[in-house]
Amino acid sequence: MGWLARNVEKRVEPERLLAGAKSVITLAVSYVQRPTSNVQSSEAGGVVARYAQFSDYHDVIGERLKQLTHFVNELGGGDARSLWYVDTGPLLERDLAQRAGLGFVGKHTNLISRKLGNWIFLSEIVTTVEFAADTSERNHCGKCVRCIAACPTNAITEPFNVDARRCISYLTIELKGSIPAALRPLIGDRIYGCDDCLAVCPWNRFAREGGMMKAHARTDLSAPGLMELLSLDDAAFKTKFAGTPMMRTKRRGLLRNVCVALGNVADERALPALERSLIDPEPLVREHAAWAMEQIGARRKTGPAPVK
Repeated sequence: MGWLARNVEKRVEPERLLAGAKSVITLAVSYVQRPTSNVQSSEAGGVVARYAQFSDYHDVIGERLKQLTHFVNELGGGDARSLWYVDTGPLLERDLAQRAGLGFVGKHTNLISRKLGNWIFLSEIVTTVEFAADTSERNHCGKCVRCIAACPTNAITEPFNVDARRCISYLTIELKGSIPAALRPLIGDRIYGCDDCLAVCPWNRFAREGGMMKAHARTDLSAPGLMELLSLDDAAFKTKFAGTPMMRTKRRGLLRNVCVALGNVADERALPALERSLIDPEPLVREHAAWAMEQIGARRKTGPAPVK
């Protein structure tokens, strides 16, 4: 997470991003989907965070922002200049979104909209055009602590404070090396991210299906088969996940996560696939495959344990 320490000044002073900046336009895009009836498979499926079950939101939203930024510059006229960002620039986007009235930062540290719940992507346009400021949103969490109680790894150490080193989203996406052994059983069958703290938020009752992202849904990523994923070579991985957020982990990261999930699911049918992974070119995959086989062997003696 060392990137958080970079460009600190730009995060708090948008003028350092764009000389003469006078306004920041913040936008929210819903990625709520209506439930679909998937064909049930006998093979265990991995859990993928909802936002990753689409084509890459950076690309989808970015195309719209290009058009909107051009429109903003036309409004400003003359020498108006603007820069757009979709989770890519050194901006405190949740703070800006709250100040703009889009929502409020919840105790899980994510933005919550009273109209869209917390299934939202954020983006910004920094511009030299001056606009009237909107009214800031106040916090509406009240006494609710559902998100804190729901975290599988107790990563939300107190309201508004997350220990990223324990967060499953960090462990399965941002972490490039081995997942700490003590935390592996807590990951369950999650292979890319975690939605637990978001899913329990009561403000989600107001969430509406997002039109922009709907056309870019990837239903094949709602519960991909774990053993099928474990068989992917580098070329097959790139083919399957091209244009999706899941490319971020690279093959070795995803297969590391798949091994952990298979160890937690403890399905003995996965043993042949895991055994083949013991000779995988990637040491990271080999290490976690060996761990998974140990877990399955231990369950033979003690009986299956529930996956959280």
